[in-house]
Amino acid sequence: MLANATIAGVFRPCEKWLAGLYDAALILGGALLIGLCAQIAVGWPVPFTGQTFAVLLTGALLGGRRAVLSVLTYLAAGMAGLPVFSMGRSGFAMLLGPTGGYLVGFVAAAYITGVLAEKGWDRRVGTTILAMVLGNIAIYAFGLGWLCWLMGVDRTVLAVGLYPFVVGDCLKITLAALILPTGWKLLTGFRPVRSGEL
Repeated sequence: MLANATIAGVFRPCEKWLAGLYDAALILGGALLIGLCAQIAVGWPVPFTGQTFAVLLTGALLGGRRAVLSVLTYLAAGMAGLPVFSMGRSGFAMLLGPTGGYLVGFVAAAYITGVLAEKGWDRRVGTTILAMVLGNIAIYAFGLGWLCWLMGVDRTVLAVGLYPFVVGDCLKITLAALILPTGWKLLTGFRPVRSGEL
């Protein structure tokens, strides 16, 4: 196993055409996961959803490039009219509404989390949490920035676009952070992963 491999990268075939099919399947699978998790949604105007969990997990599992393509595929499907956005919504208007910044932030979050996973940050709970916190900060940066543009800069933006989601996001990050190192332990025969082994 290579030091820069993600969990999905470990199983990537060597033959070029098989590797291409494998990558395409992962990209579509990541987009599907995000779309399914988006249907777990509570609240308004920016719903608390399972999307961030899926975006961060997809990033860490697939790596930066494939994860970005997964998110872009997901966004393209939603803008094309497929009901993959939160609560079964779709259309280009979603990017112009209150959730638009968060949706764009998914691309940055997937890339950040994916690149850090490629560097081995997904091998331990602590570094996995840190990678996902950094990815989540990117989502908040884009989301809150867009809300400020729509609503103006005041405390209402934080009350609407940040505070309601902090606890839930911490829970989602913790869950994802437990999944990834466990996956690596299974792949390495339940041995502790030491620096330079993978």
